[in-house]
Amino acid sequence: MSKYEEIIAWVFHKNFRPGEVNVRFTREQLVDAHDALGFPRTKNIGDIPYSFRFRRELPRSITETAPEDAEWIIAGSGIAEYQFRLALPGKITPTLHYYPIRIPDATPEIVRQYAPGTDEQALLARVRYNRLIDLFTGLTCYSIQNHLRTTVVDIGQVEVDEIYIGLNKRGTHFVLPCQAKSRGDKFGIVQVMQDMALCSARYPNAICRSIAIQFTSVNNVALLELAVRDDHGILKLNIVDEKQYELAPRADMSDLDLKILKEREQDYRL
Repeated sequence: MSKYEEIIAWVFHKNFRPGEVNVRFTREQLVDAHDALGFPRTKNIGDIPYSFRFRRELPRSITETAPEDAEWIIAGSGIAEYQFRLALPGKITPTLHYYPIRIPDATPEIVRQYAPGTDEQALLARVRYNRLIDLFTGLTCYSIQNHLRTTVVDIGQVEVDEIYIGLNKRGTHFVLPCQAKSRGDKFGIVQVMQDMALCSARYPNAICRSIAIQFTSVNNVALLELAVRDDHGILKLNIVDEKQYELAPRADMSDLDLKILKEREQDYRL
């Protein structure tokens, strides 16, 4: 095992008792693990739990203690405080072979020239120019914050890729934290929990709807609304809604395509 794996495994087994679904630990215990295992002190101690929250898989000695179909995640529980929680599942991906909704690509050509890839920045830009959050949610939405990094009571530091404020036809306000992932990455339950906690604290009069966004190909974008519920101590990540969009040049959308869409919409209204 790597240094990080040995440290996080030492901390877990120091605190874990069979049958528990919530295992708390502190940054001080990460320091104790260095001393117990004979490792030199890591400069950024916080990078150890952070890496297992968002980048790395937990070592097998931890994962094998989880019940069937469940997995351990690491969530913040305060400044320099953390907890292992059981989740079912801990991560999720867009549905394969989902039929995309074709819409005209409204991304300015100069933006596509200088942001041609499928990384998170290009993704957020194309979602914004094509008003995909509005289309997906049925709300009128406005981007108010990009790449927010702050702290939340009982969680610690959180980061949000983009936040929208939305309005429905009855005047109700919504806050929509968005997490953007590159192709092949998974959406994590920890991020959803952090986004919802931040919005609850900062925007108490708005309804929170957590949105996940990912390119499924160069011009196809998946949007998922995610929610977390606590089922007797086990966290469950649920897909509330999912849509996938194909951003197509106007020249690729024939009159026949538009006629078919019109007829389909009329059928929906019957």
